[in-house]
Amino acid sequence: MKILVPVKRVPDPATTIRVLPDGSGIATDNIKWVINPFDEIAIEEALRIKEKQGSGEIVLCSIGQITWQEQLRTGLAMGADRAILVKSDQPLDTLAIARILVKVVNDEKPDLVILGKQAIDDDSNQVGQMMAEMLGWPQATFASQIEFADGKCKVTREVDGGLETIAFPLPAVVTTDLRLNEPRYASLPGIMKARKKELKEIAAESLGIDLAPRLRIKKLTAPPKREAGRKVESAAELVQLLHSDAKVI
Repeated sequence: MKILVPVKRVPDPATTIRVLPDGSGIATDNIKWVINPFDEIAIEEALRIKEKQGSGEIVLCSIGQITWQEQLRTGLAMGADRAILVKSDQPLDTLAIARILVKVVNDEKPDLVILGKQAIDDDSNQVGQMMAEMLGWPQATFASQIEFADGKCKVTREVDGGLETIAFPLPAVVTTDLRLNEPRYASLPGIMKARKKELKEIAAESLGIDLAPRLRIKKLTAPPKREAGRKVESAAELVQLLHSDAKVI
C-alpha cells in the first residue's frame, strides 16, 4: 500500500506566541518549529499500517518555504520512505493547499491519504475534506481507529455522543484524531538514514494551480489577560455574581 501523509510546520505547543504590534501575524523570532501534532499521529499510523502489512511506501508532503525541510527530515527519521516539498514563499489558504495536495495525489497515485484533522496554528479542519471532495474519494474524519479487511478500510471515528464506525473502498482520505496512537520518537539510526532519503523539491508556481487566496486574515489579537479571582462571602453571593456579572445562569 502506498500512503501519502501531508505534513505542516507549526510552532511548538510549548512556545510562547507573540502577536506583532500591527496585528498582521505572529513574531517568528526565537520560535521552535515542529511537525503539527495531528500530522505526527498520521505519520505514526502510516508506519504502523506498513509494518502490519509487511510492505508499502510512505510519502510525506509539505507545502512551504525551504526551511520546512527540517520537519520532513524528522518524518523521514521516524521511518517514512521519501518526501516532497512544494516550495512557496507566499502564505497559502486552505483551498490553495488542498489544490496543491490534489495535484500531488494525482501524480503519486497513493492508495490512502492520511493527515491530521487540523493544524494547531489555525485550527481550520478543512484540507482533508476539501481534498476528498476534489478527488471524489471517500473520506473519514476524526479517526480513532483504522483497520483493513475484505479490501475495505474500516474507520472508527469520534462523533458527538460516542463513536461511529464506517467502511469504504480505497483510495480514500482519512484525518486523524488524538486517540488514534502515540507517535514514536526518531531513533539515532533513523536520523542517520533520513539524511540519505529522497527529498524532492517542486516550485508551487510550476504546478499550474490557482493559488490566489480566497481567505484573508484582517487582524490577529492576543487573548485578554485573565483577571484575578475574588472571594465571596456566601453561596448566595456567588449565585448572584454568576447571574449578574458572568451571565452564565
